[in-house]
Amino acid sequence: VHWTREDNYMFRLSASRDPLWKWLRDNPGAVCPAPFYQRVLGWLEEELPDLSVSRERSRLQWGIPVPGDPTQTVYVWLDALVNYLSAVGYPERHGEWWPGAHHVVGKDILKFHAVYWPALLLAAGLAPPARILVHSHWTVRGQKMSKSLGNVVEPLALGNVVEPLACIGRHTLDGFRYFLLRQGGPERDRDFYEEKRSTALSINPSNAYPRFSESCFPRILDFREEKAVGRASAEDYELVASVAALPPQVAGYFEGFQIYKALERIALCVRQTNGFFQRHRPWKLDRSDPAEQLWLDTVLHVTLECLRVYGTLLQPVIPHAAGRLLSRLAVAPEERGLSNVAFLPRYSGKPCPFEGRQLGPDTGVLFPRLEKPGQPRAESKRL
Repeated sequence: VHWTREDNYMFRLSASRDPLWKWLRDNPGAVCPAPFYQRVLGWLEEELPDLSVSRERSRLQWGIPVPGDPTQTVYVWLDALVNYLSAVGYPERHGEWWPGAHHVVGKDILKFHAVYWPALLLAAGLAPPARILVHSHWTVRGQKMSKSLGNVVEPLALGNVVEPLACIGRHTLDGFRYFLLRQGGPERDRDFYEEKRSTALSINPSNAYPRFSESCFPRILDFREEKAVGRASAEDYELVASVAALPPQVAGYFEGFQIYKALERIALCVRQTNGFFQRHRPWKLDRSDPAEQLWLDTVLHVTLECLRVYGTLLQPVIPHAAGRLLSRLAVAPEERGLSNVAFLPRYSGKPCPFEGRQLGPDTGVLFPRLEKPGQPRAESKRL
């Protein structure tokens, strides 16, 4: 280690404290999740030394020269950050994208993106990006990934190295995506280590979206206070309330970059739906009895409506499996948006566009059963 001294161009970062404070106070969601927002506020409470934005070209010749001064090279981070603007056509065409841009960055470069970059933009008379979404790191068996340790993630890996292609081969691409998004919470580092079908012909021989019976599942204002007069139980009404509230909850979690929380909520509702299906055992109901047929159709209708909601909400996470599920339910591409996800409209006395519609072709097993190495292959059950 030795001391060195050189002349550089400096950016008066110290003069940016108040504009940065105002930006963050006016936009509490500008940096998220919340712990990283608080970290940025903490940095602003400390001293903000002026920032060197150039280096002497005699020792750094590969960078971009400072305009008008061939003795200086632009600091590499300044060059990198400015690329966000130049890539969208600054200064002529950037207005189509800026300031609505969203940055997705690792926590280790948060100060560059949430302090230096907004300060530079504000000093230039430009608005900061709309949002800075910050994620933590994946570790391998509790250790930070390191090339020297040989535990980095690479497509073709050996020894102790994580093999994403092998994971995809075993768990499918959607399964691997789901694992990463479900386990990879943005707030803190995460470690990486390695029954019946409601569409089955025996249960639903018409192969159609069954009808919903209001007499079997009458609407009540509050299932916790009122006693149902149909065949539905208190747990069934709790399921309906949970799934009805799910789309806005999931949308909010997605918007807040908390995908794992969205998946937690969906998984909770899936477990409730499985309990509903197992509780009423539709495969045991007698279709020759008109009353039993009404209840059977209602159970299947509610179940398929739940699956339709889950398939719609899971499209960003497991697009292939969700697409196959929605195709099996005969949900058209234009019906798969969040605006079309209204759950169980018949419960509220509204028409259901899917009721009576023929189901789509059998798309096969969505999630094949996994076997432990060395075990004989088991028959996969359909969802």
